[in-house]
Amino acid sequence: MLNLGFTMATRMPGEIDKPLISHHLVDSDGSLAEPPVGALKVGILGSGDFARSLATRLVGSGFSVVVGSRNPKRTAGLFPSSAQVTFQEEAVTSPGIIFVAVFREHYSSLCGLSDQLAGKILVDVSNPTEQEHLRHLESNAEYLASLFPTCTVVKAFNVISAWTLQAGPRDGNRQVPICSDQPEAKRTISEMVHAMGFMPLDMGSLVSAREVEAMPLHLLPAWKVPALLALGLFVCFFAYNFTRDVLQPYVQEGKNKFYKLPVSVVNTTLPCVAYVLLSLVYLPGVLAATLQLRRGTKYHRFPDWLDHWLQHRKQIGLLSFFCAALHALYSFCLPLRRSHRYDLVNLAVKQMLTNKSHLWVEEEVWRMEIYLSLGVLALGTLSLLAITSLPSIANSLNWREFSFVQSTLGFVALVLSTLHTLTYGWTRAFEESRYKFYLPPTFTLTLLVPCVIILAKGLFLLPCFSRRLTKIRRGWEKDGAVKFTLPADSILAEKTSHV
Repeated sequence: MLNLGFTMATRMPGEIDKPLISHHLVDSDGSLAEPPVGALKVGILGSGDFARSLATRLVGSGFSVVVGSRNPKRTAGLFPSSAQVTFQEEAVTSPGIIFVAVFREHYSSLCGLSDQLAGKILVDVSNPTEQEHLRHLESNAEYLASLFPTCTVVKAFNVISAWTLQAGPRDGNRQVPICSDQPEAKRTISEMVHAMGFMPLDMGSLVSAREVEAMPLHLLPAWKVPALLALGLFVCFFAYNFTRDVLQPYVQEGKNKFYKLPVSVVNTTLPCVAYVLLSLVYLPGVLAATLQLRRGTKYHRFPDWLDHWLQHRKQIGLLSFFCAALHALYSFCLPLRRSHRYDLVNLAVKQMLTNKSHLWVEEEVWRMEIYLSLGVLALGTLSLLAITSLPSIANSLNWREFSFVQSTLGFVALVLSTLHTLTYGWTRAFEESRYKFYLPPTFTLTLLVPCVIILAKGLFLLPCFSRRLTKIRRGWEKDGAVKFTLPADSILAEKTSHV
């Protein structure tokens, strides 16, 4: 196995997380110092953007780099001065590790180097396109291994972008999936990954290369269903509000209010979507607790749809916060509309014509004050939930702190949002004039699911349910052999035990 101990020995423990490349190196101005004496020599085949970033990172990590290019004179100025840029035949002669930074269709052009590459470690960093991934049955790494059977092929660094290589692991993903049929080769490349400031992730044999190559092709896979859900809710509520606020006045009263579509209708729709999405974050927890109470055990799997729902709660909650934040911004823009100014002028003229010198409705004043205050509190609580969802913040919290923020404060946000909605509606749900086209006000539709969740949460706090649910989550089974009594302080046990 190749020894990489010199790299780790020359770096202090706290320096591994520091960016290894200065801004001058990012600009590739050739200001890199010469590699230390005895540095491990690494070869790179290719002179594209990724090859340049990889060479810069390797040189900054203390490696000696030799770059093989078809036209070294033209590309030499793009690499650090300490990196040797030469022809491909010369570049693969001395290094024991060769990074293959060329596209799959160019692999065959390297077959002339088979004799020089024999016995060396080839690191495949390529990625296929979606069409290529579907068309080819074997991965790029497996295809490379078939062309060079005397070499050991390792798949690595394909999920790391050129920018992350230059800027450092703190500005991108730290994990580097690695797979190969040779454990010693994987161990060698893993040490290199550590020396470059990243975290190796063993993915097994080279058969896993197809899965590794599919990783960069995924576009926010965990967000697909939540995004479609949010989009569907927005379309439904927008159509409903359009029918009530724009279409009904035009059909029945002959008033043209289509100007409300860009701002007013959107601003009426966004809080509905945010409120429903927030309730959908906590509804699966209620359903899961209900199933556990009914089954009398926690050892039965949830249905697949519920299991996937539970896994998407973070994304749904962040989309709820996004819609709530947009609602707040749109609300600030309402007084800036020209139509709002015209309404104020018309109201002032109407007040003068009716000889009303003082217009003040005490109930409406208090309602709006409470309504706005509750909305600000709800948005502030949602902000805390969104911030603690960030990995950097979540990793600094212990389980009880994280559970308190996401569960307790989340439920508080739902209650505040419900009070915000009820204060907005006030008595409108009981006024006949609010039922346009016989359709109830929009806020009445949004209250259904949150009120059910709040009621269910209240029922679960009753001793007859809470004690049974706590026993189930601590391993008790209704028809099983595990029988025990809860400690005297069952509430504390529930908070500290999450088996």
